[in-house]
Amino acid sequence: MVWAREGSTLFLTALESFTNDQLKAPSVLERWSRRHVAAHTAANADGLRNLVHWARTGEERPMYVSTEARDADIKAGAKLSAHDLRTWVAMASDAIIADLEDLSDEQWEAPVRTRQGTEVKARAIPWMRAREVMIHTVDLNAGISFDALPTPFLTALVDETAAQRSLAADVPAVVLRHGDREWSLTDSGEPTVFSGSLGTIAAYLVAREYDGLVDAAGNPAPALPAWL
Repeated sequence: MVWAREGSTLFLTALESFTNDQLKAPSVLERWSRRHVAAHTAANADGLRNLVHWARTGEERPMYVSTEARDADIKAGAKLSAHDLRTWVAMASDAIIADLEDLSDEQWEAPVRTRQGTEVKARAIPWMRAREVMIHTVDLNAGISFDALPTPFLTALVDETAAQRSLAADVPAVVLRHGDREWSLTDSGEPTVFSGSLGTIAAYLVAREYDGLVDAAGNPAPALPAWL
């Protein structure tokens, strides 16, 4: 829960740093303005609240009615006034944290499904929210890089994402190295080792822009397929 709270604070602080006109500027995500990122992050909180309801009551309630409805909510949210958009993000962020704090020990163990259809226990929801707000803080293009995110969070993100990537059939033979840690994305072929900061490795694994992840000859790591 700590990272979800820290990430929400970081995201809201970055959002508040923009003028109303700056909110219209591009984010680092293709075809999305900062407004779209903000609306997406608020909609994510609302969606996760549906999973908390599911865990608390046993009534199945998916994150989103459909992908089309999710996309429509983001598109509509991006058109809100700057005040209303900021208010939605702040209220939704506070609400998901409050909902999570009300879960009982038994409810934390209740099964729910992610947007991708994966069954998880409700105890995974704080991590899902932390991942959302931390990564999208960088996506706001507010001058905050992955390396500025908390090291324990980055380590957990790299551990999880490298494990996910290693299960895919279309990843290159790559080993990622930071200090004395290594993450292998495939066990086939002769892998090439690429070294970089923890933040750079995280950015690479979640398919964001990165710089400084190179092999012994200074060659950059090969691009990865889209993430999530």
